[in-house]
Amino acid sequence: MIDFTSQEIKKILVIRKHNQVGDILVSVPIYYALKKYFPQAKITLLASKTNYTIPFSEINPYIDSVINFDKSHINRQLQLIKFLRKQKFDLAIVPSTIRTSSTSNIICFLAGIKYRVGVSKVDGKKNKFAFLLNIKREFDWSKNKTHQVFRNLEVIEQINCKISVNEALSSFIKITEDEKAEAKAILKSKLSEESIIVGMHPGGGKIENIWDWKNFFEVAKCLKDKWNCFFIITAGSIDKAIVKNIEEAFTLNGLSFYIAENFPIRKLAALINECDLFISNDTGVMHIAGLTDTYLISLFNKNKSYEWAPLGRNKFFIESADENINSISVEEVIKLSDKLLQLKGFRKN
Repeated sequence: MIDFTSQEIKKILVIRKHNQVGDILVSVPIYYALKKYFPQAKITLLASKTNYTIPFSEINPYIDSVINFDKSHINRQLQLIKFLRKQKFDLAIVPSTIRTSSTSNIICFLAGIKYRVGVSKVDGKKNKFAFLLNIKREFDWSKNKTHQVFRNLEVIEQINCKISVNEALSSFIKITEDEKAEAKAILKSKLSEESIIVGMHPGGGKIENIWDWKNFFEVAKCLKDKWNCFFIITAGSIDKAIVKNIEEAFTLNGLSFYIAENFPIRKLAALINECDLFISNDTGVMHIAGLTDTYLISLFNKNKSYEWAPLGRNKFFIESADENINSISVEEVIKLSDKLLQLKGFRKN
């Protein structure tokens, strides 16, 4: 192992190719750990461009700055490397927890960064440009069914940067009292009487992760009959068709609901926190719900939950028996929902 002292590390560059909301949220503990072990260091994230703006500072307080990397043209890549060399970073981290990136390894080497940490092989697949890293080892994450949170942390354990499970789970953002008050005010304006509140996120960015909106509707109808629920439907810009169908079906069948569309992340987290139960597809909003105290049911395709399911108390999931998420039955979701609402009721009493 290459030996160095924490005091000599003043500037850290983390290079992540995947930076959707869910990816950023599950990686928060790695930045917390780096800040703990290198408190004097400034942490910069080099992030690939996304198709929407990610409010990094709102969801990750441990990142000092973000550089968006546009690799669409070789000239821009060369300009980036020149810029990074001027910054004189001391330590580079290339987690590669989703898949290895040749570009990321090349960048940290050409940027002239002294210590370069990453992976040599993942689940038997060789990182072709691992020779550009000088601190690296093999990982068997799929074989060991390692969650994304701990994949990130295992990478930096190579430089003796270790935190406990409790520290990792406590490192995520907390909802403020002002944010909670704003969410309560929103609900007060929508509710005519006190009700059990069930949130649902029927959309998502990947078609293969979307449980049919009709299934969500059937679950809602049953919960309405049993619990007289009020529903919050969360949605983003990509969910317009699903939201339209949900809105029409809920209205036609007399279900009381509110559509929270395109809410900022922290505002959305505070609203979900006011729910008694939240049911979500495997998407960014699921990870936002994972930040809250609310009972959460996440819906997953086969063999995905061990890697991506939100961690902590009150967090549950249902996984399909095959590669089709719609193999999850409405009855399964209703059964777990009933159990959690009963438990919630017992705690209220």
